[in-house]
Amino acid sequence: MNNGKSSMEKEILARLFDKWVKKLRLTPAWDIRLELVEDPTWTKTGDFKVDCDDRKAILLLNAVNPKQENVEEVIVHELMHLKLYPLDQVTESLILSQFEEGSSGWNLAYRQFFTTLEQTVEEMTKCFLLEFGENRELSFGRCAGQKSFDELYDGLKNL
Repeated sequence: MNNGKSSMEKEILARLFDKWVKKLRLTPAWDIRLELVEDPTWTKTGDFKVDCDDRKAILLLNAVNPKQENVEEVIVHELMHLKLYPLDQVTESLILSQFEEGSSGWNLAYRQFFTTLEQTVEEMTKCFLLEFGENRELSFGRCAGQKSFDELYDGLKNL
C-alpha cells in the first residue's frame, strides 16, 4: 500500500513551497529544493540539509506520517530556519568559542539557544502563516504526545 502523497498533493506542496520561498525572499540567495521523504521509519515532520559553501538547501517533508496537520505551517517553519541560519551559525560559533564542549555551561547555553531558536522560529511562522497563509489553522499534532497539565505535576510536593 502506498501511504505517500498523490501527484495532486505533491503539486500542492510544490506550489506552497514555491510561494513561501519567494515570500520569505530566500531566493536568489539560496538554491532550495523540496524533497518528500516516503520512509515510514523517518520520525520527523520536516527538516533541512544545508550546504553553506554553495548556499544550497533541501527541505525534507515527511510524506508518510507527519505529526502536524497543516503542512503549510511545516513548510514555513522549516524555511524560517533557513532564513535564520546565519544567526544560528554565529550563535553556535559563539557558544563553541566560550565553553568547553560537553561542559555544564556549554550544555546550558546550547539547550537555551536551541529552545529559544525553536520558539522564535515557531512564533515567526505563526505570524507569517496568519497573515499570508492559505491554511491559517495552527497544527496541534505535537500536543497529542505531550503530558497533560496535571501529569506534569504528578509526584511534586505540595507547597
